[in-house]
Amino acid sequence: MEKNRWGIIYGSHAGLKKSAKRWAAIRKYIEKRGVEYDFVQSEGYGSVERLSKMLCDNNYHTIVVVGNDSALNEALNGICRSESLPDDFALGLIPNGIGNDFARFWGVGVDDYKKTVDRIIARKTRIIDVGVCVYTDEDNVPVRRYFLNCVNIGLGARLIDITSKATRLMGSKRLSVIPVAIANVFERKSFNVHIKAETEDIQGEVMSICIGNCIGYGQTPNSVPYNFMLDVSVVTRPKWWQLLEGFYLLGKGKFLNYKNVHPYRVHKVEVMDAGKAKVSLDGCILDAKNLTPMRVEIMPEYLNYII
Repeated sequence: MEKNRWGIIYGSHAGLKKSAKRWAAIRKYIEKRGVEYDFVQSEGYGSVERLSKMLCDNNYHTIVVVGNDSALNEALNGICRSESLPDDFALGLIPNGIGNDFARFWGVGVDDYKKTVDRIIARKTRIIDVGVCVYTDEDNVPVRRYFLNCVNIGLGARLIDITSKATRLMGSKRLSVIPVAIANVFERKSFNVHIKAETEDIQGEVMSICIGNCIGYGQTPNSVPYNFMLDVSVVTRPKWWQLLEGFYLLGKGKFLNYKNVHPYRVHKVEVMDAGKAKVSLDGCILDAKNLTPMRVEIMPEYLNYII
């Protein structure tokens, strides 16, 4: 495989008609810049992981994901499963579709695709930390799932699930915000949790937990993917009017000022029990039945990421 040839994965499930049109424009600009590449398209949810592993196993030195956080997460998991990565392997992202929190951390917006392509051509990389979530499946076999942004437990994961399903049903992110907003105001479902964040033993009723390697959709705003640490935000169940204040502070980037948030910075988190709360990694819902006990930790300086 030619060293400078890109392997591009288009996450077609990352958006709807507008995303498909944007991908056509992205591809046209890539070709205008004279980039040599091979292109594969996902067939549906889960296929990006298989495709990224296939590209790695075929000795591509650069893999570029055109998609959102969930597509990036699937690609990451395929990459981490490969046993034949070149020493100079690097992962790039051209954000597209709905939910691009990791791209925003690096100052890249969905409409900045020309600037993003130029950055990937320049191939300036930074070695970053990767989060890993370990649990056992129904056959008691250990499962390792990797993440770049965050693990959400409880309300955050539930809202991701609602938004994703509503967007696919309604064909519009704007319309999908309606059921999510209703859930935000009227649903304050809590769950009993027991987690160990190094020396902290946390037990009781909470509404949401975010374990962030990055900004965690605003819930771990001070977290960065290069300090070997995880930021944890534990949100206790508020009154309904306090919930509105929480979402206001979340939108302002001041979530840690919310009095119902209890922040921690640690190397490892053990989730001993999370009741029946939903769990997501980078916007991907985990559908396993027995997710706890679960261990979440950092693999420091694990991946070259094109910034």
